Order: sequence, then C-alpha cells, then structure tokens
Amino acid sequence: MILSTRLQVPRQLPRVVRGISTLPNNSNIKVFPHPTQPSSYLLTLLSRDPPTPSLAIGTTTAIPPTPRSFQHNPKFLTVLDEVLTKHAINDPGLKAQAQAFASPGGFTFIHNPGKKDRGAGGGGGASAEGGAGGAGVGGWVHLSDARNPPDFGRIAWPEDIFGSVEVNGKGKIVGNYQPSGTYRIVTNQGILGLSPFLHERLLARLREEESKEQK
Repeated sequence: MILSTRLQVPRQLPRVVRGISTLPNNSNIKVFPHPTQPSSYLLTLLSRDPPTPSLAIGTTTAIPPTPRSFQHNPKFLTVLDEVLTKHAINDPGLKAQAQAFASPGGFTFIHNPGKKDRGAGGGGGASAEGGAGGAGVGGWVHLSDARNPPDFGRIAWPEDIFGSVEVNGKGKIVGNYQPSGTYRIVTNQGILGLSPFLHERLLARLREEESKEQK
C-alpha cells in the first residue's frame, strides 16, 4: 500500500510595521480587515484606521493578493489615472527613458500599430520588435509598473504598462500622457508599484480626497 502525503503551503501573513499591517511583498500597501466582509481584507495606501473603503486600492480574500483573489476599486483606478495624467511627464525615471531613447543606440520602441508582439496594444501602440528606435527619430516610451521591470531596451507586458508618452528625436517628452487601457493592479508578478516620485503624488492626492470625505 502506498501512502501519499500532502504538503501544506504556509499562508503568508501581512507584516506589522508600527502597529499597521502591510503586504509582505509591498510595504507601501496597508492591510486592514474588511469592515463588512469578514473573510476579506482592504488594501490601501493610506494609514488611517479605520480605513476609508472608497479610497482603497481594492479588496482581497488572500494575502498576498492574486489575480483571482483581488477585486479592484474603480474609484481608485480613476484617481490613479488622474494623478499619472498630471504628473507622469515629470517622473525622473520616465525622463531618463526619453533621454535614452534619443541616444545614438536608441531603444527598440518603434510605433507599429499592426505588430502583435510583447508590448503591443498599450497607449502609443509600441512593439518590441528590434530596429532603429530613437537615435534622432521620435516615438513612444512607456511608464510601467516597478513590480516587473522589463530588460533594458525592452517593453513591459501590456498588463504592466500604465501608459505612454511621445518623445521627439532629441529625447524631449512632447504631448500628453496617454493611459494604456491594459494595466492591471494585480498580476502574478505582484501588486501596484510606482516610482517614489509618483507614489508621493498619488499619496498626496488620496490624502486630499480622504480629508474631503471626513468633512
């Protein structure tokens, strides 16, 4: 008779930082018990306890969240898009990408709406096809989530791209930020990860919204 054993995978619990629980894979995101759903958690960037559900990133039935356990908050996505639309063009990381795009070597970020390669379908319609890219020719560069950064000179997966900006041949950002429409807050690679610059802008906006709701 053959006996089989079943491995028990330990559940990852939130980390506790100064009395506030945070995600084990992203300490910027706080974890609170859901006020009306006992088996769920609220995920938020704000530290207020009790939390403000309307400004939460979303809810999850598992820690860390997965695409199956997570439900995003539409209002949060709206706020995120508004913050990125206003501030993304001033993000130091995106500016550095724009400068690299215009360097002699350039990147492989060529506008090619018909290409169905990695990175296609985001705002700007860029593809990961090799080619001239940059080097005095305008094109698009993409703002992507820090949870799964692409290799140098490559484009992030559509689900990791927040949006795109157009760059001229001198590496200057021209035009406005364009949301991709393909971004997902939670993927198998993790949850929302912004640059320090954009994180602070988003946090400031959420605090403003929170103050309005408390009045």
